[in-house]
Amino acid sequence: MINPIVKTIELPDGRTITLETGKLAKQADGSVMLRMGNTMLLATVCAAKDAVPGTDFMPLQVEYKEKYSAFGRFPGGFTKREGRASDYEILTCRLVDRALRPLFPDNFHAEVYVNIILFSADGIDMPDALAGLAASAALSVSDIPFNGPISEVRVARIGGQFVIDPTFEQLKQADMDLMVGATYENIMMVEGEMKEVSEQDLLAALKAAHEAIKPMCKAQMELAEEVGSTVKRTYDHEVNDEDLRKAVHDACYDKAYALAASGNKNKHEREDGFQAICDEFKAQFTEEELEEKGPMIDRYYHDVEKEAMRRCILDEGKRLDGRTTTEIRPIWCEVGYLPGPHGSAIFTRGETQSLSTVTLGTKLDEKVIDDVLTQGKERFLLHYNFPPFSTGEAKAQRGVGRREIGHGHLAWRALKGQIPENYPYAIRVMSDILESNGSSSMATVCAGTLALMDAGVKIKKPVSGIAMGLIKNPGEEKYAVLSDILGDEDHLGDMDFKVTGTKDGITATQMDIKVDGLSYDVLEKALLQAKAGREYILGKLTECIAEPRPELKPHAPRIETMTIPKEFIGAVIGPGGKIIQGMQEETGATITIEEVDNVGQIEIAGTNKKSIDDAIRMIKAIVAVPEVGEVYKGKVRSIMPYGAFVEFLPGKDGLLHISEIDWKRLDTVEEAGLKEGDEIDVKLLEIDPKTGKFKLSHRVLIPKPEGYDSKSERRRERK
Repeated sequence: MINPIVKTIELPDGRTITLETGKLAKQADGSVMLRMGNTMLLATVCAAKDAVPGTDFMPLQVEYKEKYSAFGRFPGGFTKREGRASDYEILTCRLVDRALRPLFPDNFHAEVYVNIILFSADGIDMPDALAGLAASAALSVSDIPFNGPISEVRVARIGGQFVIDPTFEQLKQADMDLMVGATYENIMMVEGEMKEVSEQDLLAALKAAHEAIKPMCKAQMELAEEVGSTVKRTYDHEVNDEDLRKAVHDACYDKAYALAASGNKNKHEREDGFQAICDEFKAQFTEEELEEKGPMIDRYYHDVEKEAMRRCILDEGKRLDGRTTTEIRPIWCEVGYLPGPHGSAIFTRGETQSLSTVTLGTKLDEKVIDDVLTQGKERFLLHYNFPPFSTGEAKAQRGVGRREIGHGHLAWRALKGQIPENYPYAIRVMSDILESNGSSSMATVCAGTLALMDAGVKIKKPVSGIAMGLIKNPGEEKYAVLSDILGDEDHLGDMDFKVTGTKDGITATQMDIKVDGLSYDVLEKALLQAKAGREYILGKLTECIAEPRPELKPHAPRIETMTIPKEFIGAVIGPGGKIIQGMQEETGATITIEEVDNVGQIEIAGTNKKSIDDAIRMIKAIVAVPEVGEVYKGKVRSIMPYGAFVEFLPGKDGLLHISEIDWKRLDTVEEAGLKEGDEIDVKLLEIDPKTGKFKLSHRVLIPKPEGYDSKSERRRERK
């Protein structure tokens, strides 16, 4: 009998999380089964014994997968098995990766694979908030070098109170939804969305999340102690030459510092200048010597460049492109640049540029979501594309990567709260990054706002975004918070803190911290500096276009909505969709119908008013209740010896008896000139109370002939 080691964590509301190891997946370097209620995640971790030669980075791969069987469901599609990762699974992978990656030793370069699998779910608790804890626990019980543990929690504000790891139902009532990853001492990662909250509210949420994370980290430390995994494997993944390191620093530092302080605003010229310093140092070695020492020189020079840039900022307040720490790069915007889309905009900030478009569609254009635990439709979409040419790279463009999905999701979160409720259109914003040096996701938020207003979408408020950075050396009190960071300031700095919001508060945020011991005072300063930057950028946006255009573009679809009683939905659709398809063919409009709140919700979309009006008229005719005494325009459906059957309302035929066609006596219906397909005005005379049949008349709608004698007419009819 296997006796696994189990640790229990109690959440503030009394719910518990258990971590179990030693029972499953024992051939992995580390494995933990996490359970909360009936939600169960298995996290495993495996690491290669040695690094691939020449590797100078952390080759970490995090995978998160949800099994449909976890919730008692069959996968969709023809194969009926799990396929490529969904956007939700990819976003969960990124949340875990961003918290774990900074905590591996700098010189540990062995491939590490973290796999998290959802094996059971109850649809109550949200598994993405538990994935980071499960992954960290698996690392903690392994012998893989790791400076953790960490945990992640979701913190939501519901009714003014912070709730840790809320349920699916609870989250629907929240005005803040934040995922926070942290060690026992420090916050490492933040991502989430908010309904225009203040900077102080965000800080309070981070503190509440961190307090909940501390006991989770403590439980992992105790678990590792019991397993006996506190001693990690030894490794030697880097060959170093301290004399060469000193030689590189002595020969290159002053030159790199001078270039960093020169304030050259051109990214490629700076890159070429820094590379020239390194190449000059390498020139003293032969090709054979460089085969051995070249990778070390590159690594040591990278450290020199990093130190020069950071010292220049901390000592002189000078950034690589000459700006002050709070200065925003030059901004220019343009709307309506493309004639084809329903809205378009260019947003350029320094060397970062987004060309964004807006497409308006109908209910048929909604995205169908069929994840394991989430099903539904999404009417607001935002897609982000990052082609290689945006950074001057000469390589082929592949499919959408995880980074593009993550950056697009952040921009989507920033903007989606400003789309009016019950807006009839499906909306797709597409951001193509044409230049990149700095935050292109924040450029997407700005360009997306402009494009939405250019399209005439009545957004509640414009949204702007900014990326903040931090320079703080260990052991020093001095630090610098940087507004609107460059790509190099992100890569060589200690923080990437993206904040989006309206004039009234924050709508989304994403933060990655690469330094230990970041105080809440520093975070508060970064948030307040970000607020000033956001407001400046927002002013530039509203200078370009102050408010949404009053009208949609001429070629944009027009949508009208109407409701009908639930019992008429089938009549509008018709057998096999015959009626609704016929109306679409006849009018050219697109008609969709669904039951919402016990009524039929109908959307009619068309490129011109006439097609929409015609469709509305036809639908109203279908749902109309026949009234005795009303006059209708009908269509002759069939001719009989005794009269004609006329469709006076869609699906409703009545008998127009031969005697009710004209005042004069007719021997045949054909004498009146009626034939199938003819339109004729009729009056509903009577509805048979037993059979429900309709009696129609045309003659009562035409003038009675002079001298007409109804009695003599009846005598002639009897003869």
